[in-house]
Amino acid sequence: MSDLIETLFQTIQDRKLHPKPGSYTNSLFTAGEDEIVKKVGEEAVEVVLAVKGQGKQRIVEETADLTYHLLVLLAACDLTWDDVCQELARRHKPGN
Repeated sequence: MSDLIETLFQTIQDRKLHPKPGSYTNSLFTAGEDEIVKKVGEEAVEVVLAVKGQGKQRIVEETADLTYHLLVLLAACDLTWDDVCQELARRHKPGN
């Protein structure tokens, strides 16, 4: 599973470093950090709405959208998915 996230993140990083005309990811980087943050917020709300009665498949779809946009935001902030995983590992306490 983490391999897929890493592959997706590498593609996002590539779009950041080598813009590709017509790429949605590229359009997000062009729009700037404020627009990316706005999109993350919109997607988070859509996850919440999906949980409140749109069914499991819709929850999965919206969570995938949110995850993608979070990865774009991390790339825009010069952070990586590994940074997030390291923080999760730091917080993990065996037995909890």
